[in-house]
Amino acid sequence: MEHNHFFPPHEGIALASIAAHVGAELLDQGAGDRMIRSVAPVNRARKGDICYILSRRSKEELKTCEASAIICDKALRSLIPDHIPVLLSSAPAMTFAMVGGLLFPSGLRPIEMVDEAEAISPAAFVDSSARLEPDVRIEPMAVIGADVEIGSGSHIGAGAVIGRGVRIGRNCTIAAGATVQVALIGNNVIIHNGARIGQDGFGYAPGPRGMIKIVQVGRVIIQDHVEIGANTTIDRGTMDDTVIGEGTKIDNLVQIGHNVRIGRHCGIVSQVGIAGSTRIGDGVMLGGAAGVNGHITIGDGAQIAAMSGVLSDVPPGGRYGGVPARPMKDYLREVAEMLSRTDSRNKEKEGKND
Repeated sequence: MEHNHFFPPHEGIALASIAAHVGAELLDQGAGDRMIRSVAPVNRARKGDICYILSRRSKEELKTCEASAIICDKALRSLIPDHIPVLLSSAPAMTFAMVGGLLFPSGLRPIEMVDEAEAISPAAFVDSSARLEPDVRIEPMAVIGADVEIGSGSHIGAGAVIGRGVRIGRNCTIAAGATVQVALIGNNVIIHNGARIGQDGFGYAPGPRGMIKIVQVGRVIIQDHVEIGANTTIDRGTMDDTVIGEGTKIDNLVQIGHNVRIGRHCGIVSQVGIAGSTRIGDGVMLGGAAGVNGHITIGDGAQIAAMSGVLSDVPPGGRYGGVPARPMKDYLREVAEMLSRTDSRNKEKEGKND
């Protein structure tokens, strides 16, 4: 892939400076003045690129690699061709992520729609009662409602709508087309394009003439350093708050119901659905398209496999999978038994046909 105008190569950072910044060990000190301008996968990395490897499966790709540096751990050092400088790291993926952010800081946040000279576009609507700290940027067609507060360094994208009374902290990015209402948002939060924050929770009481809407008067609380993917929806609480804990990362197309409380530093992958009033602990990982029942608790550090259906509580540290979700060892044993029975039946059929 050739470089494009969306993310042009960096002017260059010396390899020694990169090593110092990320805390990696540069084995060849003589290569410290090599300039690194971009990142690339191993198989097509060229001069000026930096890449990384995590396993011996990259051995064949290294034959065509011409990178200016490779990040790896000590166990894989022997695989690297002699002409490529090595940055040793005990956590190569994390180190590579840090290098990428250093080279492409604009790639860490949603792409800006316009490059306005004015911080607040004349094509945006900002209510006269809104309170904006210095260095807030608001793009065209954004709407900032009454009594909104936005902290310094925050950026509101084109067409975004910030509802009455919302509080947004410092150095946040609310991307184009997102809507935020009935919400308090911390610092360094990223909300991607088209996300919907703070709308009604799904609450109805059945009656003799149909469903009667239950009022939703809670809020959404989003703590510091949270990232929320495109077209994800987070409902406000019924009477309590919906809370997203510090450092949690949420992928695109996730649905989070009313009164859900998610802990700190969780990872929630695309198409997960979390029903109302569920409690999710710290450091929980939810695989893609998993469904989580309402009014249950998932303990700290638990891991839920993709496409699982979680119907009841999961203990701290539990590794669960399947529908209904059960301990992973039980799930995998059942799958193996099922495959074995299927294989036996197929062999029986083949024998009869013979």
